[in-house]
Amino acid sequence: MGRLDGKVAIVTGAARGMGEAEARLFANEGARVVVADVLDAEGSAVAAAIGEHAHYQHLDVTDEAAWRAALDETQRRFGTPDVLVNNAGILRVTPILTADMDEVRRVIDVNLMGAFLGLRVIGAAMVAATRGSIVNVSSTAGLVGQSTIGAYVASKWGVRGLTKVAALEFGPSGVRVNSLHPGGITTSMLGVSDFPALAEPPTRGVADPDAAVAAVDTMVSRVPLRRAGRPIEVARMALFLASDEASYCTGMEFVVDGGSVAGMEIDGRL
Repeated sequence: MGRLDGKVAIVTGAARGMGEAEARLFANEGARVVVADVLDAEGSAVAAAIGEHAHYQHLDVTDEAAWRAALDETQRRFGTPDVLVNNAGILRVTPILTADMDEVRRVIDVNLMGAFLGLRVIGAAMVAATRGSIVNVSSTAGLVGQSTIGAYVASKWGVRGLTKVAALEFGPSGVRVNSLHPGGITTSMLGVSDFPALAEPPTRGVADPDAAVAAVDTMVSRVPLRRAGRPIEVARMALFLASDEASYCTGMEFVVDGGSVAGMEIDGRL
């Protein structure tokens, strides 16, 4: 038996990266999955690779009408969704004093308003069905400040707070809502576009054959685990939250970051 047998899941931003890994893993665990994205060619390819238990749906998460169309298509094909992963997101460099305000608004619209609309539309269907699990993908940038990416940080802190509000509002109807906080992950957001979505992390000390992945590992080499995370490692946490194993978890933050927000590392020689 799969951990999501009989469940219907919608994953946004599922054409690549963490969303792709989540969609593939959920399907492997028995779910019927709607692969939602604006990248039509890539998203369609992911759904086709998964097979008959997946469907690609074009979805601009900033458009409420598009969310309602996605819900209608999901219900027509598979039934009322049991799981929503609000994974879609973008990152732009936006220093407070010099940021392009159109870029700031775009980040807020996709990352925060996209999650809000997912909660509003798909959450309503779950509340009516008195069941469901929603995973809002935030970031370690939703736990600590990070310079030069103010819009992204604001949006991810917003997702974290919105998660708690939704948990309070939806909980009496049996719907759980949690936030997921990845650290540095080998995805296109960090310049890695072709790392296999379901690949395992490398063994410590073994050279990674993908130079881009190795570069990201170097970039985040000061985290306690001394490497970047892989999409599958985030997907596994999303799977736990989506499944009945997390039946008493709601309104909380779940961190997948290699220890990056654990604290300050002090050189023992000092």
